[in-house]
Amino acid sequence: MRSAWVAGGIFLITYGLIVTERVHRTVSALLGGLAMILLGVLSQEEAFSSVDWNVILLLSGMMALANILRETGLFQWIAVKAVRLGRGRPFRIMVILSAITALASAILDNVTVVVLVAPVTFFVAASLGTSPVPFLISEILASNIGGTATLIGDPPNILIGSAAAIDFARFAWNMMPISLLVLLAYLGLAWPMFRRELRAQPARRLDIEALEAEALITDRKLLRKGLIVMAAVLIGFLFHGLLHVEPATVALTGATLLMLWARSDPARILREVEWTTLFFFVGLFITVEAIVQVGIIDRVAQGALHLTGQNLTLTSLLLLWLSGLASAIVDNIPYTTAMIPVVESLGQAMRVEPLWWALALGACLGGNATLIGASANVVVCNLAARSGHPISFRRFLRYGLATTGVSLLLATVYLWLRYLL
Repeated sequence: MRSAWVAGGIFLITYGLIVTERVHRTVSALLGGLAMILLGVLSQEEAFSSVDWNVILLLSGMMALANILRETGLFQWIAVKAVRLGRGRPFRIMVILSAITALASAILDNVTVVVLVAPVTFFVAASLGTSPVPFLISEILASNIGGTATLIGDPPNILIGSAAAIDFARFAWNMMPISLLVLLAYLGLAWPMFRRELRAQPARRLDIEALEAEALITDRKLLRKGLIVMAAVLIGFLFHGLLHVEPATVALTGATLLMLWARSDPARILREVEWTTLFFFVGLFITVEAIVQVGIIDRVAQGALHLTGQNLTLTSLLLLWLSGLASAIVDNIPYTTAMIPVVESLGQAMRVEPLWWALALGACLGGNATLIGASANVVVCNLAARSGHPISFRRFLRYGLATTGVSLLLATVYLWLRYLL
């Protein structure tokens, strides 16, 4: 009992520091994780084994790949194309970039996508003479919505697919329709949410429209090598199950081979990796693992589900909203890990398929509510801070809560009509 109180207290203090931003979020997360070890809630071995190294190393590999590709001018080329397609109007450009982000997040994992799209966004915003923050927030929301669609789009989906033996095609057949619906609803919300913040300077707009996109490619030889390696990495992501390797291995292999082939300086490339983001995740994994180990998450979930009295409809809808709420508070990866055994247990007393989809929808869409709800959120936040455009917890909350509320309402209707009638 004592360890539960200690773990709960540390978690609340850590989360409070992150929300109020009195201390840098990476320092807050590390303090929370270390406190769990030093006060005996977790042993050092338990704490270190709780870190999802597949996530950490996947991010490291993709950041290294993105850093090499950035040197070719590719991101600036994409930015100019987006500006021209959007006719230099910030809102249209934001919609285009958000749609690209959502689509790519269904094919890749959404963390990789935001790492690649962020440099494009900074270039677009600088060229238009406007803040990149509205663009970045919109891309975060779109990445989590698009990532909901497929088995590899969001890390919780990978966990659920593995536990429930759901393959790529079946997952997409069930989740892609609601993901598309939610994306369209979000793009409809984007205009009233962001229109006041999107103002371009006319002179800047004319300057970028006058640019020759092809002239922005500064190293065509490196670009060819980079695109070949990136294509191989994408194929590796799609078939990593058949290859019996984790996505992190695929990403690190791609980054290593490209550094070798391009003769890049590894010290320079790795220096640009977002280490503050990675260490934030390390601290967060340990902190959340502690409240999982002492049974706090399990007791809350079991108690809430007990209220449904074994009714499949009530249990599914409660799981959807409970997952959405929980994923707004803790990262959706450890939450999903904790809930999978709960769903498996409930599946012994009722039809389990709707419960898996409820968990997936709640965990993925709920991650949009707060700045620490999903991995993509944290990555973009740290990239923004590094570029001199920090995104505050409260500012993101204004957009995230509205988007998540609408998303979960649509998911409720979809879940009920398709699986519970």
